[in-house]
Amino acid sequence: MDLFEPGSGSQVHDYNGGILTSGLFWTLPVADHQLRFSRDGRHAALDVDRLGVFDSFTFGGPAGTPATVSLHLRWSATGPTVDRGKGEDVPATDPAAFLGRFPVARSTAAIEGTEFGFSFRTNGDASTEGGFAEVGRERNGTFLARGNP
Repeated sequence: MDLFEPGSGSQVHDYNGGILTSGLFWTLPVADHQLRFSRDGRHAALDVDRLGVFDSFTFGGPAGTPATVSLHLRWSATGPTVDRGKGEDVPATDPAAFLGRFPVARSTAAIEGTEFGFSFRTNGDASTEGGFAEVGRERNGTFLARGNP
């Protein structure tokens, strides 16, 4: 999660879980109960309190200050579901080697973060009104192994 200076647009914070040796970044695991989907897959909620991250202040900056973030997000589909990806019809190395179902959605978020000497939080719920969000499920990589349902 990045924070930018309102006047200049300069980045001043980059909250992240670090960069794994695989190159994966901005991704941290959460417990199953923290991410929930409705039975029809058209609504989702993520509730995470005090997730440990680092503030490296700029994207790709050195490991910085330990921090925590809390995220409370909601997605509600607003359009039809669209199938994406080609699954096993293409080589596993092809970028389209995934299967997913995604409707356009509206999203709201209440976010806060804390580190030594600094904290922030959204002023109420921020939303994607006038922007873009989608909600859905996908499977990719090793989960597309032949013979899996």
